[in-house]
Amino acid sequence: MTGPATATAPAPASLSTLIERYDPGVIDVPGGKARIRLAVSGVGDWDVVIAGSKARLRPASGGAPDALLTADRATWGRIARDVRGGMGAFQRGKLVMRHNLHLGVGLLAATSGVTEPGRLRFHSVRTKTGSLSVVEAGVGEPVVALHGLGGTKASFLPTLAALAPSGYRVVAVDLPGFGESDKPIRAPYDAAWFGRRVVDLLDALELDRAHLVGNSMGGRIALETGLNAFDRVGGVVLLCPAVAWLRERPWAPFLRLVRPELGLLQPTPRPVVEGIVRRLIPGATDDWAAAGVDEFLRSYLTPRGRAAFYAAARNIYLDEPGGENGFWPRLGGLECDSMFIWGKNDGLVPASFRKHVEKVLPAARHYVLDCGHVPQLEAPRETHGAMREFFAERPIR
Repeated sequence: MTGPATATAPAPASLSTLIERYDPGVIDVPGGKARIRLAVSGVGDWDVVIAGSKARLRPASGGAPDALLTADRATWGRIARDVRGGMGAFQRGKLVMRHNLHLGVGLLAATSGVTEPGRLRFHSVRTKTGSLSVVEAGVGEPVVALHGLGGTKASFLPTLAALAPSGYRVVAVDLPGFGESDKPIRAPYDAAWFGRRVVDLLDALELDRAHLVGNSMGGRIALETGLNAFDRVGGVVLLCPAVAWLRERPWAPFLRLVRPELGLLQPTPRPVVEGIVRRLIPGATDDWAAAGVDEFLRSYLTPRGRAAFYAAARNIYLDEPGGENGFWPRLGGLECDSMFIWGKNDGLVPASFRKHVEKVLPAARHYVLDCGHVPQLEAPRETHGAMREFFAERPIR
């Protein structure tokens, strides 16, 4: 951060231009109030103060903002001149976002000046079982993206950017318990429950069918949705899905006795969280890894968010691999066309799981990419190219 602007220093014209274009209809501000800091490297910092439908630019005040966006003067100028420049600068590392990506990217969407259908838009969807926070872009065949454990919809921002211009309406959701979505304290947070919430989202969006894309835990949820509601699902793309373990699980008897409500207690220290996130995304840039830590902590530092995280993690570990109702026997009944993308360097879900999937789903398509656990961030060109090809071959009727 450069430092506060003086009370008399005028804001750069690029920042003023952005705020003049502010459209409250494409940003979802929890509670209706937020303070987003725009830092111009070597020049100064200004705060965008949002209250209701209004946004005002002020010299930065003390205290931590809800979100922080940092770029040099030239990059801010390009963002102001080119409505697509904000997300492009973010993806190239020219614009750094910290703290709350929901608000940071939301402000870029709200100041882009884009008005046509399919513009990037953040909003809350009221389903019959609770409120879900989504970001969407594009028009055409619907694609619903489901993030991994501890993640948020922000992990699919590259997917929105890649697929929306190709004739798809991409909707990335904060799963219940994560991000800005509701966090019911006594929900089971298992794959079947999450799958029903995905169907609730399709109902609320008035979508008869949609393709599903899921990373890690989101992949397990996509599979469960396809197994239990195949008539609502087109194709499923599984990015390093959290499939049931086949090796011995020594902690299973103990975890069955542990209540997820223990998550209401003291959170994990940030240095531990940073280490975990960097192991999850070894190929991501430092900026992406830092943003990932911020996104995780936004939920995890709340009692309900911790309880949801522990419950979901417990269920991933306890997912039964065999038996009549076990994951692997049931997986063979998947009727949706499927494509699996594995990370050659994935330390959580090894690419060797491919051979087990091939035994029960011989028609599934597979790719092994030179990446870790989050292909859409670490190998976006290959991942999204494979998605476009897969969806193009099986349009939703």
